[in-house]
Amino acid sequence: MFKVSNPSKPKVYQGVLEELRVYIKDNHLSPGDKLPSERELADKLQAGRSSVREALRALELLGLIETRRGEGTFLRSYQSLQSVELLSSFILLADRTRDELLQVKTMIEKEAVKLACPNMDEVARSKLNASINQTTVLEEKHTIFFTYLLEKANNQLLLKIWMLLEEFSSSIAKAYYDEHFYNQLMELLAKKDYDAIEELYKQQDHQLYD
Repeated sequence: MFKVSNPSKPKVYQGVLEELRVYIKDNHLSPGDKLPSERELADKLQAGRSSVREALRALELLGLIETRRGEGTFLRSYQSLQSVELLSSFILLADRTRDELLQVKTMIEKEAVKLACPNMDEVARSKLNASINQTTVLEEKHTIFFTYLLEKANNQLLLKIWMLLEEFSSSIAKAYYDEHFYNQLMELLAKKDYDAIEELYKQQDHQLYD
């Protein structure tokens, strides 16, 4: 008789993934650092080599590690998910989910503007202005603008979450602000006027989502 596996029972490699996470943390490994070989990891983690191999494949699929022929396996900094389009096609099936994704992304962008404000001196604003003026495509302008601000916000987790949401939203129709919106934000960044930033976003939200 065909036996259906228990979906709630964790796979062995999932436990290995957790052990790998702890190992990376305890050994203070950073992007660019080399991981032990598959055999060494199996010994250190007291796990089967097949489970270690499966866990490493999962990490590689997520873009968290890379294997270099003849050199070994290395940690990577955040990279675009290779399967982001496939994942988003499942995650964003519901219209409500698509709307919520855009709303959450907008919320993060608004807070990024506020967090970046103290670090946006005249030099930083000039660099940002020069960067966004290199393109007339609103989609590119939007990505450049908020990537820069999120970097200036000095919150790497927020940046990574936004980058993932930005990639997911690339698979659906997006509403972008007009040129005037970015110019207004630049002016408010110079003034460090948080209340005006909040009000500007309220006006834009009514235009985009009503």
